[in-house]
Amino acid sequence: MFRADVITLFPELFPGPLGASIIGRAMDNGLWSLTATQLRDYAKDKHKKVDDTPAGGGPGLVLKPDILARAIDDISPSNDPRPRLLMSPRGKPLTQDYARELSKGPGAVIICGRFEGIDQRVIDQRNLIEVSVGDYVLCGGEVAAMTLLEATTRLLPGVMGSNESEMDESFENGLLEYPQYTRPAEFEGVPIPDVVTSGDHKKLDQWRQEQSEQLTKARRPDLWEKFKSKI
Repeated sequence: MFRADVITLFPELFPGPLGASIIGRAMDNGLWSLTATQLRDYAKDKHKKVDDTPAGGGPGLVLKPDILARAIDDISPSNDPRPRLLMSPRGKPLTQDYARELSKGPGAVIICGRFEGIDQRVIDQRNLIEVSVGDYVLCGGEVAAMTLLEATTRLLPGVMGSNESEMDESFENGLLEYPQYTRPAEFEGVPIPDVVTSGDHKKLDQWRQEQSEQLTKARRPDLWEKFKSKI
């Protein structure tokens, strides 16, 4: 079973959207588990203080290394095979390939930063892998952790209803997904393209491929260049 542990200052945010729909049902059915731990529980002073001012000066606060290290060591001892991930805007990008890689493993320990971040010594000495969900900054790592977990757990065996549907989605083949349609056959005067309802599967597959290529080229030229290089 895929086991996820999240270290956070806001455990009440979890499971949040991860407790709904197919991801929530998968958790209820024992396909994966989620535990959110309050970082303050590892602080030893009476005020449960977990942060301090940046060494060398500067704005904001930094999570203290001793407290965070205690939490990590308790939740993820040295024999724990799960990767230790730190949600961080300076991390490696979360991609479909990386989510699939994580889904094939035993789970993950995820640290949610706050304030100006965490002491670099914890990152280095606890072998944290920094992961980013995009080129923007959030107030903390909780929403990013949920994004990573949803992208990963939906790929676990038994979670999705159709492997074929999964493989047709954006990024699975290096391209954005083609347009989708459903009934009614005509909506506000616009019909479903004839090729979609023609019953000619060869033509439909070709149309879908062309649509995916056109969308990717127009909206994600970076992906298009990568795709062309592999042809």
